[in-house]
Amino acid sequence: MFDAEKVKNQCVTWIRQFFQENGAGCNAVVGISGGKDSSIVAALCVEALGKERVIGVLMPCGEQHDIDMAQLLVKHLGITSYTVNIKDAVDGVLGQLPKELEPTPQTRMNLPPRIRMSVLYAVSQSCNGRVANTCNLSEDWVGYSTRYGDAAGDFSPLSALTVAEVKEIGRLLGLPAVLVDKTPIDGLCGKTDEENLGFTYAELDRYIRTGEIEDLEKKERIDRMHERNLFKLQLMPVFRPEEEL
Repeated sequence: MFDAEKVKNQCVTWIRQFFQENGAGCNAVVGISGGKDSSIVAALCVEALGKERVIGVLMPCGEQHDIDMAQLLVKHLGITSYTVNIKDAVDGVLGQLPKELEPTPQTRMNLPPRIRMSVLYAVSQSCNGRVANTCNLSEDWVGYSTRYGDAAGDFSPLSALTVAEVKEIGRLLGLPAVLVDKTPIDGLCGKTDEENLGFTYAELDRYIRTGEIEDLEKKERIDRMHERNLFKLQLMPVFRPEEEL
C-alpha cells in the first residue's frame, strides 16, 4: 500500500540532498502550468528549500484560459514568479522556417514546450537556479511528454510516482483541491489527457503497479506506446571508437 506521507518526506529529503550536492544555495526553478504536477513539484521544493528559494515561471502562449490556476498556485505558496509569454518566440521560429519546409502538426505541437524549457534555463541561469522536471511515471511510461521540452530538467521529484500517488502527495501538502484534482488537459491540442491516450490514468496506474488490466486492447495500446517511447527515457546514443589492439 502506498504510504504517501513516508514518500513525501523522502522526496523532500532527496530534494535537499540534490541541492546540497549540485548547487548549495541555488534556487529551484519550476515551470508553473496550473496543473497538478507543476503545483506539487513547486510545493515539494518549498517544503525542502523554503519559499524564498523557489521561483515559478508562467509561460502562456498568447492567451491561456486557465492561467488563473497558475496564479492561484503562486499566491498559495507565496513564491516569486515571472511571466514570459512565448507566443512571439513560437511564431518567430515558425515564420523563419523555409517556405518549402511545411511544419507538421507534431512540429507545431512540440515547439512550444521546447521553447518553454529554453525559457526555464534562461531564467535559471539568470538567478542561480536548477530547473525542476515535472513529469510523472504514468506520463513517462507511455511517452506523454516532449523530448527536450517538458521531459528535460536538472532534477525530477515525481518521475517514479504514478498520477494517483502524486495526487495523494498533493493532498498531504495542503494544496487547493482545484489544483490537485483538476482534469489534465493537453495544452498542445486542447483535449484531455485521457482522451488523447485512449485509457484512463487509473487503468494505466494499476497496470504499471500490478500488471493487471481487463481490456486487452488497452493493454496492447499501453505496451505499444511504452515500447515506442522508451528512447525518451534513455541517454542519447554515443558512438565510441573501438580501442586499437
